[in-house]
Amino acid sequence: MEEYSLMTTDGTVDYRGTGNPAVEEGNLITTDGTVDYRGNPAKKTETGTWRACPYILGNECCERLAYYGMSSNLVFYFKKRLGQHSTTASNNVTNWSGTCYITPLIGAFVADAYLGRYWTIACFSTIYVIGMTLLTLSASVPGLKPTCHGNDNCYASKMQAVICFVALYLVALGTGGIKPCVSSFGADQFDDTDDVEKKHKSSFFNWFYLSINVGALVAASVLVWVQTNVGWGWGFGIPALAMAIAVVFFFSGTRLYRNQKPGGSPLTRIGQVLVASFRKYRAEVPTDSSMLFETVNTESTIKGSRKIEHTKDLGFFDKAAVQTQSDRIKGSVDPWRLCTVTQVEELKAIIRLLPVWATGIIFATVYGQMGTLFVLQGLTMNPHMGDFEIPAASIGIFDTISVIFWVPIYDRIIVPVARRFTGHKNGITQLQRMGIGLFISIFSMLCAGILELVRLRIVKRNNYYELTQIPMSIFWQVPQYFIIGCAEVFFFIGQLEFFYEQAPDAMRSLCSALQLTTVALGNYLSTLLVTIVTKISTRNGKLGWIPDNLNYGHLHYFFWLLAGLSMLNLWAFLLVAKFYTYKKAVGTLR
Repeated sequence: MEEYSLMTTDGTVDYRGTGNPAVEEGNLITTDGTVDYRGNPAKKTETGTWRACPYILGNECCERLAYYGMSSNLVFYFKKRLGQHSTTASNNVTNWSGTCYITPLIGAFVADAYLGRYWTIACFSTIYVIGMTLLTLSASVPGLKPTCHGNDNCYASKMQAVICFVALYLVALGTGGIKPCVSSFGADQFDDTDDVEKKHKSSFFNWFYLSINVGALVAASVLVWVQTNVGWGWGFGIPALAMAIAVVFFFSGTRLYRNQKPGGSPLTRIGQVLVASFRKYRAEVPTDSSMLFETVNTESTIKGSRKIEHTKDLGFFDKAAVQTQSDRIKGSVDPWRLCTVTQVEELKAIIRLLPVWATGIIFATVYGQMGTLFVLQGLTMNPHMGDFEIPAASIGIFDTISVIFWVPIYDRIIVPVARRFTGHKNGITQLQRMGIGLFISIFSMLCAGILELVRLRIVKRNNYYELTQIPMSIFWQVPQYFIIGCAEVFFFIGQLEFFYEQAPDAMRSLCSALQLTTVALGNYLSTLLVTIVTKISTRNGKLGWIPDNLNYGHLHYFFWLLAGLSMLNLWAFLLVAKFYTYKKAVGTLR
């Protein structure tokens, strides 16, 4: 092969900036600013792409196995082992789960500003393992575990409950450093400036979500059965071991990873734009955007970020890039008075994402019912398949099976077919994909409500009010789980890719965390709705919609409520999507 055949044709240069083609010792160098584990520019033939992904996907699979192995049956643990009321147990699960999706804001800030995604994942994984170990001890060591007299007569002392919740919230902190970084870290393995690699990046998000659900499948089937039939010591111990294996997987791929450099505090840059724009609230923005302040070279001043093309909307913040005589102090630019167009566009990109982000909260509320009210509904039904008893939480495997079923169909069939009709590289846009997911999720709540209505009619007809489990198969819950799984493939994966693509380069962890907070707020909203519904429906001595004995309740009313909110949310999403302005990056990464 002749030397010129290895050279880039787009004008890119190597990391020395000497004008030589972006090639070193016969190896093409990435042009998206990524470096290898030594801090040198990453070589395309030795790092990244699918060769690095198995370690990231393996890590995610084991970590999700640990997380879902612990959380899938947590409402049952709180109710049967800690002796909590149904609504208390449900709210404690949603509050903890919500926290698991708020802490990513902490991990994302640390990653984008200081440590980078690799070291953030490594450090927070250690906290995660400590939390899982403590949780295992709290369920297995005498004196730390709850006291039981028989299988269903258990209670926990205040200290035992405190230790349990300390362990759980250590896990919540640990997962906060992993969740916002690992998907972005995987996407970083594909050069954003290389058309071939960028096409594979879209597939990565599909297979990344598939790996999550493979871990969840094992958790919801094997581990839930172990917790119910063997013991909680083993039930929490196996997830702790899985988390340790996840850490080993992650470190095993170190030499193959491409790493993005941290770009400094994104909150500081956002604050500078806000301060500068309000200081100049009287300044007039020139009609010619080229008059706004920006660096003259092709690189952005923000480490790890490309320059972003100016957009006309949210014009007030352009005032931060209007140049005046007072902007320079002793010849240098004061960033609290004058900001580059790219810095302004970073803030605009975040603001544009917020309405899309908000429409994900209701979907997350619907999704969260699988770990709470769906489980409580399943506990009232016949769990036997012949001589085998299926734990109520294990029916959640049909959500996972649905995802595993739909991901390859979407990636290998739906996308190529849609691409022929639309001409879009991904078949349909990310916003269209999310809208389809929101639409499908409505039918899950309708299905759950219909099932509960039928179940209550059987209870009334046969006077089964005092039966713990009525003679109605738990497998009637399968459709509602399967529909949610289908909705996930469209909405969650589309949302994951959308927030990565539309995020400023140096804020991708932060935007991934922002996307995850929809799940947190969805869980908190579920808690709020359950609390409000319980307070209103139990007036005048009534048992309410969600009593301890669901045979006397009206759980279907709550599912109808969520279906109605989902329909309103879909209309809001369609309106937001119609007016969304896409980000357009220009130039090269620094």
